[in-house]
Amino acid sequence: MNENSGVYNGIDRFDCRKQLLSDLEKMSFLVKIEPYVHSVGHCQRCKTIVEPRLSKQWFVQMSPLAKPAIDAVKTGKIKIIPEHFTKVYLNWMENIRDWCISRQLWWGHRIPVWYCNDCKAITVSISTPQQCDTCSSSNIEQDPDVLDTWFSSGLWPHSTLGWPKKTEDLAYFYPTTVMETGYDILFFWVARMIMLGIENTGHTPFNTVYLHGLIRDEQGEKMSKTKGNVINPLETLEKYGTDALRFALSIGNTPGNDMRLTAQKLEASRNFANKLWNASRFVLSNIPDNPENNNVASSLFFDNSGVLNLTNKVEDRWIVSRLGKTISNVNNLLESFQFGEAQRELYEFLWNEFCDWYIEIAKIRLRNPDNTISPVPVLIYVLETSLRLLHPFMPFITEEIWQELSKRISTKLHSTDSITISPFPKTDGISDSEAENSMESIIEIVRAIRNARTEHKVEPAKFIEVIINAGDHKPLFEEQSPIITMLARIQPLTIIYSREQSAVPVDEALLIVNRGIEAIVPMRTLFDPLLEKQRLTNEINNCKNSIDRISEKLNTAAFVNKAPLHIVTKQRELLNQLQDKVNRLTEQMSKL
Repeated sequence: MNENSGVYNGIDRFDCRKQLLSDLEKMSFLVKIEPYVHSVGHCQRCKTIVEPRLSKQWFVQMSPLAKPAIDAVKTGKIKIIPEHFTKVYLNWMENIRDWCISRQLWWGHRIPVWYCNDCKAITVSISTPQQCDTCSSSNIEQDPDVLDTWFSSGLWPHSTLGWPKKTEDLAYFYPTTVMETGYDILFFWVARMIMLGIENTGHTPFNTVYLHGLIRDEQGEKMSKTKGNVINPLETLEKYGTDALRFALSIGNTPGNDMRLTAQKLEASRNFANKLWNASRFVLSNIPDNPENNNVASSLFFDNSGVLNLTNKVEDRWIVSRLGKTISNVNNLLESFQFGEAQRELYEFLWNEFCDWYIEIAKIRLRNPDNTISPVPVLIYVLETSLRLLHPFMPFITEEIWQELSKRISTKLHSTDSITISPFPKTDGISDSEAENSMESIIEIVRAIRNARTEHKVEPAKFIEVIINAGDHKPLFEEQSPIITMLARIQPLTIIYSREQSAVPVDEALLIVNRGIEAIVPMRTLFDPLLEKQRLTNEINNCKNSIDRISEKLNTAAFVNKAPLHIVTKQRELLNQLQDKVNRLTEQMSKL
């Protein structure tokens, strides 16, 4: 307590309250004591109770500054992404209040105000004055307060470029194009940059504001050092890798929406980095040691006219066409600020189409001594282009792989020393719908056969017999039969033109139909019918025993009347489920 508190001067505030209460009681001024709940401000860092007090502060009148900033957004000079934050911005700006810019902090820009200790006048100056402007006294003292952090940072776009001087940097870099930040400081920072930028330079500081969401913990709570729910970035980098953390923070996100950062998401990103690394090792290991003397590599990538050398192999045409569409989609998504979706597009292409399908097909071709057309040129082309597409999102692993690739090949694509300054892939117009449709038919039928194997618990190493009724696609499936055989673990594989050519009756086979293609899988190749019948019989008997036991219980009045309602209901639901299961098992038995 200070001198204004009279007899309580110098006493701690909490002790003063107790003393005041005691004095009121002694003087019979105390009427009653009762509990009262109200909000008490606390410091966010040290948790000390904050005592409100009146003090002189410096304010900026905001109405003149807000109007041009409102007009800049309404007229489209500045676009806010996502668009719904435009309403939030305008609501704040149209209801703006004067801004207290003075702060009682240790660090910051000192307020450029000096007080005269003689005449009490105020001197405001850009440079440090030597005397009072009013009485010329040298007994002056600068205001101890500092400017609000957001006032200082609001000047950032132009003050860092030499303003108020007309520097080359200011002329070149101001105004800029895109401002990226979190939506929670749209008013604190973005709006103030706009207001101060227009006031000081006459120009808006940027034309696009991109707002990202907040990083939250697994429970959806905002990460905060105060709460202690933050993830240590150094430990995370050490455990998962820098690129994995970078990728996890942005994949699948949409502008302005929060995201939960979980261990599962970090692990998935690390797995993707490992997948890319292993795929790259496979490609690098198959590049000839002396490409200039090797027929396989002498025609890598482009002919003399700059056109990609591409074989007539349907899988080569398919993956290059899919790459072309991925490039187009990624570019369109980036231009519309859909960064998370652009990453997802790349992830799906690299993991599913390139690694899981094309590389597996390439392995089969490379092991085949009769194969005269190497997949290596296409492997290199797709990998190198994909690395440049992925580089903005995973800069370190892509640079490392790209440098290793540069040591092994020399093409137009590697005319620079770093992937960072290599041209970003643009849509090259390579599109082959025929190859895409053909490969999709093959992929879908292989996937369906794999699913059937899993459903019937066929051992992974076991080969099964399959007859494919390919119709008009018979030449395609015959050409791709080595690939289908290995990917679906089929032996023997028979390709027919119509179902009538099948030696296996339909009622003795599992029939898979996909995209107009039929896969006829004899039941005997999936399992032993006798053993399967025995298994189904045992399972049906077990279900019937359970049905009898539950039915007897439900037919007992003592149980139905005395047991809790939810238990009785649960028993009836279980009875219905068992009866349905028996019906399904009996149907399977009839098929056998």
